[in-house]
Amino acid sequence: MNRKYLKYVAIPLVGILGVVASCKKSFLELQPKGEFLGSNYYSTPAQALTGVVAAYDPLVTETGGIDNTYSDPLGALNAGSDDCVAGGGSSSDVNQWQVFNNYTLTPAVGPQDQFWAINFQGVNRTDVLLQVLPKVPGLSADLLKRYTGEASFLRAHYYFDLVRLFKNVPLILTPLTTEQVYDVTQATPEAVYAQVEADLTTAVADLPVTVAPAEDGRVTQGAAKALLGKVYLYEKKWAQAATIFADVNGTPGGVSTYGYKLLANYGDIFSPSNKFNSESIFELVHSGQQNYSWSNWDQFKSNIYTQMIGPRSYSGPIYYSGGYGFNPVSTQLAAAMKGDPRYPYTIANIDSLTKATGTSYSPSYQNTGYFIQKYAPIMKNVQTTGIIDLNWPNDYIEIRLADTYLMEAEALINAGTNMGRAQALLDAVRARVALASVPATLPNIYNERRLELATEGHRWFDLVRWGMAPSVLSFKGFKAGVNEILPIPLNETTNGSKVKQNPGY
Repeated sequence: MNRKYLKYVAIPLVGILGVVASCKKSFLELQPKGEFLGSNYYSTPAQALTGVVAAYDPLVTETGGIDNTYSDPLGALNAGSDDCVAGGGSSSDVNQWQVFNNYTLTPAVGPQDQFWAINFQGVNRTDVLLQVLPKVPGLSADLLKRYTGEASFLRAHYYFDLVRLFKNVPLILTPLTTEQVYDVTQATPEAVYAQVEADLTTAVADLPVTVAPAEDGRVTQGAAKALLGKVYLYEKKWAQAATIFADVNGTPGGVSTYGYKLLANYGDIFSPSNKFNSESIFELVHSGQQNYSWSNWDQFKSNIYTQMIGPRSYSGPIYYSGGYGFNPVSTQLAAAMKGDPRYPYTIANIDSLTKATGTSYSPSYQNTGYFIQKYAPIMKNVQTTGIIDLNWPNDYIEIRLADTYLMEAEALINAGTNMGRAQALLDAVRARVALASVPATLPNIYNERRLELATEGHRWFDLVRWGMAPSVLSFKGFKAGVNEILPIPLNETTNGSKVKQNPGY
């Protein structure tokens, strides 16, 4: 889609929930059109579309949260898993990732300030949108339906992340006045999941099957079904998950109803020159053409995570020389992937490369010599506008076909039904990279998910939902019964708030 964004100042929940009520200024980030009041802005179809675009914006927020720090979720999620370590310049560099890496999180220090505030910002924008859309003069029935579907999907997406990360969160479905904010309490996880299901059911009915190329990045019916299947999987509703995933996946190895198909070359999935390929179900758009400098701190929509994970002071071929050295790949993941055809597209062995070429780099904190390849700062992707560090074009495919294949196989095995299809789904993922068939068992599915999706931000969530995090992450200090969820940000449980802190924090 044409990327235009509304920017709000990042503030705590009490502030976020009062944005509309207090009539804060907002403006189109790339094409400023002055000030407007939330109470009377949505008076034309064009303004309704502006609101839809604003509702997408938190998905690609690169800075913000309560503390207005760098906030890409991959950095924290990879650091908290066994795929990577935190890395960077020192043990305090991006401290939010460091404390997730070694499980010393507190309500005052951790990535929760970003996850909480940015997702609730998304909730607020979708709540406003769903309230005002039916009242927009001149908005056609078709556009009302589509915009409602998009807003419903996005609210479900934001709440799914919130309930997975925090478990105990307020469930807010309409914009609140400033006075109402202080009476907000947390809902049960079951109530949040029920609302996520309801929103996604609406989205499935309202969204288009496909979008025009100029609208790539806007959600489709297939994306809504895939996310709903994932929600069912987390709730252990195995049969429902398997059924809806089957609609998304179609015949294993073939082309689905929605046009999804596994790419023949695994490495092509992640190339910036191959955006919105046939394997992409839900893709977050990053532009490298924004001409960003450091004065654009609150506006970045490029992929700064690409810059963060590059080797520091690198002098060799292929990679950009000015990376920041975050999220070095763990030796555990490197060992697990040794000999796997996906290794060179997942892991960059910079130690071996520099030794082979006689070049050098500066080891980062917790250096392992292994770096993330999927989003690496490769020289051929360098943009000539603005500061190189701030203008990387790499998209993030949040849901892709191999992921939904493996989730359907997992659901089928847990349901104890159609084991032949589960085997075919697993075989298709492995055959794509010329690996032999292995039995479709849960341990094999778990292992395949790790290898197929390594460093894509799914591993920590998988370990938690499988109940394996306490054992697998014990070497990092993971505490069972505590670290399965994050602490509520300190600012959200003080100053008269009725929000309660999570157990153990």
